[in-house]
Amino acid sequence: MKYQKWNISTPAEQDVARLREAGYPYLLSTVMAARGITTAEEAAEFLDRERSLTISPMRMRDMDRAVERIQRAISQGETIAVFGDYDVDGITSTVLLRDYLKSCGAKCLRYIPRRIEDGYGLSKDAIQSLRDQGATLMITVDCGITGGEEVAFANSIGLDVVITDHHECKETLPDAVAVVDPHRPDCPYPFKHLAGVGVALKLVLALGGENREDALFARYCTLAAIGTIADVMRMEGENRTIVSCGLEALSHTDFVGIHALLREAGLLGKPITSIQIGFVLSPRINAAGRMGAADLAADLLETDDPARAEELARALCELNRQRQTVEQEICADATAKIQSLQTEERSALVLSSEAWHQGVVGIVASRLAEKYSCPSFMIHLKDGVGKGSCRSYGGLNLFAALESCADLLDGFGGHELAAGFTIPEGNIQAFRTRMNRYVRSASGGRTPVSSLELDAAITCPGEVTLEQVEELSRLEPYGAGNPRPAFALLGTTVDAVQPVGQGRHLKIRLSKGTSRFEAIFFSVAEEACGLRPGTRVDAAFYLQANTFRGVTTLQLQLIDLRPSLTPSRHEAADLALVHRLLEGESVTSQEAVRLQPSRDQFAACWRALESQLRQGKAEKDTLPYLRYLASRSGGSDSFLRAALALEVFQERGLISLASRGSQLKLCLIPTQGKVDLSACPYLSRLRDPCDGRKVSP
Repeated sequence: MKYQKWNISTPAEQDVARLREAGYPYLLSTVMAARGITTAEEAAEFLDRERSLTISPMRMRDMDRAVERIQRAISQGETIAVFGDYDVDGITSTVLLRDYLKSCGAKCLRYIPRRIEDGYGLSKDAIQSLRDQGATLMITVDCGITGGEEVAFANSIGLDVVITDHHECKETLPDAVAVVDPHRPDCPYPFKHLAGVGVALKLVLALGGENREDALFARYCTLAAIGTIADVMRMEGENRTIVSCGLEALSHTDFVGIHALLREAGLLGKPITSIQIGFVLSPRINAAGRMGAADLAADLLETDDPARAEELARALCELNRQRQTVEQEICADATAKIQSLQTEERSALVLSSEAWHQGVVGIVASRLAEKYSCPSFMIHLKDGVGKGSCRSYGGLNLFAALESCADLLDGFGGHELAAGFTIPEGNIQAFRTRMNRYVRSASGGRTPVSSLELDAAITCPGEVTLEQVEELSRLEPYGAGNPRPAFALLGTTVDAVQPVGQGRHLKIRLSKGTSRFEAIFFSVAEEACGLRPGTRVDAAFYLQANTFRGVTTLQLQLIDLRPSLTPSRHEAADLALVHRLLEGESVTSQEAVRLQPSRDQFAACWRALESQLRQGKAEKDTLPYLRYLASRSGGSDSFLRAALALEVFQERGLISLASRGSQLKLCLIPTQGKVDLSACPYLSRLRDPCDGRKVSP
């Protein structure tokens, strides 16, 4: 089980029915109702995707000043430098703005920092280099909002700066010609969730003027969509418009590098969704920046030479394979370090090493945050200085968290959910202590648990068809605020398990009633899963169409499996029988025989309890735990008798047993000498057929 807790929404039946009456199919109606869309009018409004951006870019603070200075630079033949970031958002922003400026006849330089050598954001050396090349205006994209000192330096050497960014602002803004960032406190722009490339797109639309907005949006929406998806921005408002239009334009984009990358990734000619962009295309672009070669990705997106594009696309895919290998090595090392942390150091994972690749620690931080259910801070050390990347968990605002430790840091910047920072090596332990204290305070002292959010449990498995799944695509594009629909199938049976992909993945066949489903569980080995035919499980999954050898079928892409928390028909009947006995109700002679555990079953159950409760109290899911005890006790009617044995042990004072919802709380009670189980009144009733009130013939 990957997640400790499943949060399964329960949309109201009347809301689902109302949407179905309006013509929406079962699955689509269920998901919309689960997300608060309950009327036909609300559904139509949500599903209707805008075809253009309707908010004027001139509503952004300082956009007028940015446009005036850039247009003056173009008209006067100045050299303009575009300073970007090394991630997908920064690379697509840089390419988008440069392409537009060059189309206007501007001489335009490009600078994307090298992650390892330069670090994040503006640097005085880079600024000096651009000035030495003749630049008199520098435009930042996806960075710069915290670069007050660097902007002051640029001003001192005669280089004007226009900042465009989307990150959180500090109290004092840089002294630039213009600072365009929807997050600045005095910016009236109503949509605050644009990616860096979204802000760059808005700048281009403002530069082109209202008459050219549609044409410019059509050219650049694909670049903007890729950057927006990769930066995990909220998929609502203008982002939804950008990504929807960008995905539709992907197949006929003028950027030959995108076609080459799609071909190399095996996606050319196939339907492309936000899922493919996020999990296939973006990692390949990002790999360039992570491995210190961001210019390679920018070259790919800028080139108009198909042969050159193919060469660069192959190089990016090879870099991505290298990144995956390095990532696995760092993950293993970080996991080992976590084992040595004290309990009070595990509310926020703060880890450091000189051996880690600086470009890969960010993605490892994401993996660890998910795995350990807490914020993660990964620090690459070199020459006494740490370059850190961090990822949030549980809604923690990372920017605010870093701000609380600002006196320990040389610098920081980023979003609520992802950020970077620089720290002297000698401050790391103090930072670890303070950050753990901050996270515990922010969470109210609660121990974080890994949680999986699911839209609904499937109550009508027979209605889950390929056609229904295809209708779900109307919810696209997916992203933060509009996640890919995820479902649960409760009380399903494993019919078959087959390792595939050289043992790296599992193909599983599940059944519930008369319905049968083929499922794939990625990155899960057979031995780690412990599944066997006949096992009763709850399944969490995405629904997808799987095409193999020209045939398309319905497939569950599993997110998680757990021992089922819903009883089978036989288990429910067994528990009802135990309840009748405990309540003093009549049972038949045949039922009495079935209920009576053997001496060996009692002994086996007790050994299993002792081994698990020796360390103190335990909290277990009721049904899986009873199945576990049954598997240990053996014999006939093992589930029924394990359930009764627990009650007997409690009545005899051997254990403390409390039930809360679907969970049991258990602990051993120290006793002196032997305890006579046969004296338990429950067992006495089973042995005394004369007491007709207890046992019926």
